[in-house]
Amino acid sequence: MTAWKLIIHGGAKEIAPEEETDNRDGLAEAIEAGRKVLVDGGTAIDAVEASVRVLERLPVFNAGRGSDPTVRGEIEMCSAIMDGASLDIGGVIAIQEVCHPVSVARALLHEAPILLAGKGATRFAREIGAELCTLEELKTADPASEGGETHDTVGAVALDSHRDLAAATSTGGLAGQMSGRVGDSPMPGCGYYAENGVGAVALSGHGEGIARLRLASKIMHRLNGLTPDQAIADSVAEMMRVGGDGGGVAIDGTGRIGWAHNSPHFAVASVVEGDNGPAIWLRKQDR
Repeated sequence: MTAWKLIIHGGAKEIAPEEETDNRDGLAEAIEAGRKVLVDGGTAIDAVEASVRVLERLPVFNAGRGSDPTVRGEIEMCSAIMDGASLDIGGVIAIQEVCHPVSVARALLHEAPILLAGKGATRFAREIGAELCTLEELKTADPASEGGETHDTVGAVALDSHRDLAAATSTGGLAGQMSGRVGDSPMPGCGYYAENGVGAVALSGHGEGIARLRLASKIMHRLNGLTPDQAIADSVAEMMRVGGDGGGVAIDGTGRIGWAHNSPHFAVASVVEGDNGPAIWLRKQDR
């Protein structure tokens, strides 16, 4: 048995002063949901799903409710979850009409396919009885109409008391994106990865840049020799080659927690067994 650990993020982005409290409160609620799972002896998979479900419910984050609309005014969401013990993956791409894409991804973990897209993903969600939402319930704002662009994919990684690792991501994409556009979030080795004995990572930022550089796989490789902080920082720095910014959270195979970003802000919370409460930051400089 080992001490459990959990670290989550609400996105690599710029946080306006008037949104700081909502970001902090949302992170606190989300990490508490995951903490309760781990305190009760639950699995890392259960913990990351629980935390991400909360982030999907809160409109301050670009995932689930509050997702950015496409150029056609639709909501297309992506999410993925990975079990570090079995290397099982479940992911949904451009899914619509669901409240919690991460739970649909979780339901795919033990299915033959690892990724389902578009209408097939939405049909699968209906078949398993997933919670459904209307477009109006999901679309709480229209950043595209304000010329805004958010890169605030949410994510979580956890190590449970059995030393199993897990990672999860969820995103509403980019404001005004083309219909069918897919970023890094559902792609294993790009926006996330988890493998027992090596580590687990979840990223946020410019999806095309992260995917081109397959940043999650680079971070996993660098965890063999570097701290999680340095492995993420070195990998995110490579985004200068392709443009954009980003950030990530990770736990390595020995249980060390870390995070780094080159975006203006990166909303992060972490908690470790035995802590009096979670630590919450909106950027690395505040640590």
